[in-house]
Amino acid sequence: MLTRQEAFNLLKKYNQSENLIKHALAVEAVMRYFARQLGEDEEYWGNIGLIHDLDYELYPEEHCHKTRELLQQEGVSEDIIHAVMSHGWKICTDVEPTRRMEKVLYTIDELTGLITATVYMRPSRSILDLEVKSVKKKFKTPSFAAGVNREVITNGCAMLEMDLDTVMKWTIEGMKEAASELGLAGE
Repeated sequence: MLTRQEAFNLLKKYNQSENLIKHALAVEAVMRYFARQLGEDEEYWGNIGLIHDLDYELYPEEHCHKTRELLQQEGVSEDIIHAVMSHGWKICTDVEPTRRMEKVLYTIDELTGLITATVYMRPSRSILDLEVKSVKKKFKTPSFAAGVNREVITNGCAMLEMDLDTVMKWTIEGMKEAASELGLAGE
């Protein structure tokens, strides 16, 4: 089991981009929130959120695949490696998310990007007053944050047997807890 500090050190070892680090922190915060809501281990879920894109900055063409090698070199357990790789299911890996934690990661990874983009378009530039209806409106506009794979989000909700509104609400709430760290607390 990685500690939070070990996971953060791994993230920083392979990533220098401020945007990628903020994304990892957003996913960590959301994973922790979901874990708390579902009665699961917050640190374990959060740490996987922190390292889920470990290889992306240095090896974007080998995303998820290079992570296996990097995490094995670091002595990280196979269950963590599987979880990290599963967030790229049907996108860049054939590793299917099977555990609830993996399904949450798969679902919210893209959603955090959509929410961040939505916040940047708000006059307040704050997530603290963001409502689900604002995110849903952007979700239904394919040209907005066009790189966000909406099909992954909807498929993930189905795998979790959760409705989109609840997943969006929990994702927003998780990100609110890290708003200052993410630069989403407003001007």
